[in-house]
Amino acid sequence: MNLPKLAPGVYRAMVALDRAANEGVDPVLAELVKIRASQLNHCAFCLDMHTKDARAAGEREDRIYLLSAWEEATGYYTEQERAALALTEAVTLLPGGVPDEVYERAAAQFDEPQLAQLIGLILTINAWNRIAVTTRALPGVYQPGRH
Repeated sequence: MNLPKLAPGVYRAMVALDRAANEGVDPVLAELVKIRASQLNHCAFCLDMHTKDARAAGEREDRIYLLSAWEEATGYYTEQERAALALTEAVTLLPGGVPDEVYERAAAQFDEPQLAQLIGLILTINAWNRIAVTTRALPGVYQPGRH
């Protein structure tokens, strides 16, 4: 399904939300969050896109490969990245809510405006994942800089 063609208003709104959600967020951190949410949501299209974007933003291959096991990959991710990834998992999976300790861990690493921006970023990638999975978007065609 070609959502941009069939529901152009929805697509334009999502693009605007995406742009706003990325404002002020470190590009590498943003891509790590997007990749992790996309892994959890089994979104092949977004995984293809965001691993390519992560590389284009200067992310190392080993950190991309280890992202699905970030908790066990001691020394590969900063405390701020680990807090963001924990929050990403909690918001994406919503296993009865976001645990207080996960929220507090993120709040200790980000000031309030940064945390609000991070939450917006996590919500947005989850929406994109659901769009891509539902519309059967196929991986492999995305090229960084042509989005």
